[in-house]
Amino acid sequence: MSLDFLLKGQLSFLNNHYEVVAVSGADTHLENVANREGVRTVAIPMQRAIRPFHDMISLWKLYQLFRTEKPQIVHSITPKAGLLSMLAAYFAGVPIRVHTFTGLIFPSKVGSMQKLLIFMDKLLCKCATHVYPEGQGVKNDLVYYKITSKPLKFLANGNINGIDTDYFNSQEVSFNQIQELKNSIGIHTADFVFIFVGRLVTDKGINELVAAFDQLSKIKSNVKLLLVGPKESDLDPLLSSTLETLQSNRSIIEVGFQPDVRSYYAIANAFVFPSYREGFPNVVLQAGAMGLPTIVTDISGCNEIIKNGKNGLVIPVKNEKAILEAMKQMIEDTILRNKLQERIRPIIVSHYSQQFVWDAALEEYEVIVKDIKIN
Repeated sequence: MSLDFLLKGQLSFLNNHYEVVAVSGADTHLENVANREGVRTVAIPMQRAIRPFHDMISLWKLYQLFRTEKPQIVHSITPKAGLLSMLAAYFAGVPIRVHTFTGLIFPSKVGSMQKLLIFMDKLLCKCATHVYPEGQGVKNDLVYYKITSKPLKFLANGNINGIDTDYFNSQEVSFNQIQELKNSIGIHTADFVFIFVGRLVTDKGINELVAAFDQLSKIKSNVKLLLVGPKESDLDPLLSSTLETLQSNRSIIEVGFQPDVRSYYAIANAFVFPSYREGFPNVVLQAGAMGLPTIVTDISGCNEIIKNGKNGLVIPVKNEKAILEAMKQMIEDTILRNKLQERIRPIIVSHYSQQFVWDAALEEYEVIVKDIKIN
């Protein structure tokens, strides 16, 4: 899924300059990557959770792959794949081993789990030749927790892939599409719609969001909460009270995972994203490119894109009351909402356009390849 969505278009662009091979688990997402990006793919199963036996098998298969292919560069982007890929590439003698931290898990953990995750990230960095944090917040955490002494820099303005601002454009969604979608999911013309896009898990602040909206719907009429994304009950389950509210509150609409979210953004009035942790969230860029006034939590990535009162609202993390007050402000303060809406898309276009990010990635590859050859 990360290759399919996080790097959409970038692999095809880089394939014009390098021979790119995409490696991940075998599923429809990897098939999509092969068909859309025009790159060769290799399927190697990898578990997101810690599974020592399965992880050793994945590590061995990656090692064999790198020994056979003899790549000049191995570049990983997710936590588990990053650790396994950097270890395998190190032992296989790959000269350039690059990892991009798209987010960090350990700052939100405590005790022995945090220590284990810190050890794993330190080991990953030890095996990598180049480490790139996705945004200033991730960089700050890597420095604060002393994860690595290697130089840290982020490309372009921080995001790993940028945003296709032609694709994520409200003008690309027709009036008929908007009306048909509204009718199909029970949204009326007078409704004020908040939208969340992402995994419906505790880590994304869904418990607080649902509780806050439940209160809001009791004091405000014609308000809806649209949740676009899958639950992950096995990895990060929601509270039972949240699940009960999702069932009982008819103003909350769940539509599950959607491959094209543009029409859902287009029917909304505001975007709300109360996540606990992020690297550099693509959905905030998407919502901004669609011109939605946005509420985010004061965490890495989110607070780099959104500046409180200028192009959105920034609120404390894990704070149900703050979410409620911010949503009320979005509904009631029309002047502020219009100001935020006018400012958000131009900022996304000027700072995070996709080609700008791709060019920066290509330039960095060329620099590190040249450095290796010189040394």
